[in-house]
Amino acid sequence: MSEVKVNKISPRTNCGTVTVGDSGDSVSVTAGVPVTVNGDLKSNALKATDGGSIISQSGTTITLGASGDTVSLASGASQSGFGRAGSVDWQTGSIKTATFTAADGEGYFCNTSGGAFTVNLPAGSAGAIVAINDYAQTATTNNITISANGSEKIEGSTENHLIATNGVTATLVYVDSTRGWKVVDTGESSNLPQVAVFTAATGGTVTTSGDYKIHTFTGPGTFCVSQIGNSPTNPGGGPNSVSYMVLAGGGSGAGSETAGGGGAGGFREGRDIAPSYTASPLVAPAGLTITASPFPITVGAGASAAAGNGNDGSNSIFSTITSTGGGGGATSTPNPGGSGGGGGRHGASGTNGSAGGSGNTPPVSPPQGNGGGNRFPYPSPGGNPNTAGGGGGATSGGTPGSSPTGGPGGAGATTSITGSPVTRAGGGGGGAENGSGGSGGSGGGAAGIGSGPGGAGNGSNAPGASANTGGGGGGTGWGPGAPHGTGGAGGSGIVVIRYKFQ
Repeated sequence: MSEVKVNKISPRTNCGTVTVGDSGDSVSVTAGVPVTVNGDLKSNALKATDGGSIISQSGTTITLGASGDTVSLASGASQSGFGRAGSVDWQTGSIKTATFTAADGEGYFCNTSGGAFTVNLPAGSAGAIVAINDYAQTATTNNITISANGSEKIEGSTENHLIATNGVTATLVYVDSTRGWKVVDTGESSNLPQVAVFTAATGGTVTTSGDYKIHTFTGPGTFCVSQIGNSPTNPGGGPNSVSYMVLAGGGSGAGSETAGGGGAGGFREGRDIAPSYTASPLVAPAGLTITASPFPITVGAGASAAAGNGNDGSNSIFSTITSTGGGGGATSTPNPGGSGGGGGRHGASGTNGSAGGSGNTPPVSPPQGNGGGNRFPYPSPGGNPNTAGGGGGATSGGTPGSSPTGGPGGAGATTSITGSPVTRAGGGGGGAENGSGGSGGSGGGAAGIGSGPGGAGNGSNAPGASANTGGGGGGTGWGPGAPHGTGGAGGSGIVVIRYKFQ
């Protein structure tokens, strides 16, 4: 074999072509000997050692390596333009056992045998990919939480997601801002249920009943929501609404010869989707949707005692729910309200007497109360003692006066929103004229909870309603030679809010 040794082969003219071999010949380079070029290396077998490009002479296919070869990048080298085709580099040398932030293009084995932890996804960019595997098959007991970066989404939701099934591998690819990270390959979105997020709030007196928190406001305050629960469509979480009871202050009974009982404060209740307690007959079919924000609470005061026409109670307010104060008991002017005051009269002629005031004013659905009862007709048949009507209650109207007894107040409503059944919003009883034995009607109908009974015909003051019951005060009676008494004060209102917290 002949051998030629030269330092340089150049064409006879500048920029000419140097041809090595003839058609059909094979030109070989001894193994281990590099070939260096200053520009592009156009070959299917050689390498460029000073930069440049490997370009196919035919402009079609370039093959790196042969069958059975391994093609690898040198340490510190990077690639571009090849794409990833849905695969990741699994980090086998670093099994994760605590919360960490993932990197684009990497897969992680997560061992939750020591406790649940969170995988924080990197900032999303189109094509970014992360994979997560339940290493010890303990995810059912100790979940792996997957959290997106900031306000980015996973499967279109800003809520965290879970791996909660043993052995699951979830591969997530960031697509766009609309859907965020999509689950592909071995995982499915059904394997990644939303984390059950529950409402969190402060304000009022807080108690618990099972999985529910109860905030009770007996005076003004703020229901401050720091976190809302998941949508009601998510079976795993607490809904983003609350149950409520909003009760206004009751009206006071009138103070005159024959005085009507005060009407109860308006009673409004809404129960959340899950019927977690026994509600009143007035319950609305849904609770109130809330946001993470403060909600001022107004608790209506009960009406002050009156020497003439009764006073109205004050409104209670929670967000969009307003309950109207109860109407005062009447002497000559009917008093409407959440529940209306009972009818009465003042004066010997009786021409200035009044019927009972209307309830559910202004109207809402379900109704917040009922009307007061009418006075006994004047002049009374057969000279019987004149009597006044009872104030309206939450679930029934006040009863008209019926000589010799003043009309009972309407019945209140019973709810277990606080964890046990309590009856509130009964109407005050009507008073009776004459010392011949007329007696006041029982406040709150048969239940008699929280509202004042009417005064008998002895000129004494009528009893008031209890605090935070929204009950109406009792109306007074009168007898010959006795002074007019003072109608009983109405009971203050209350606001109760209930929601699922675990």
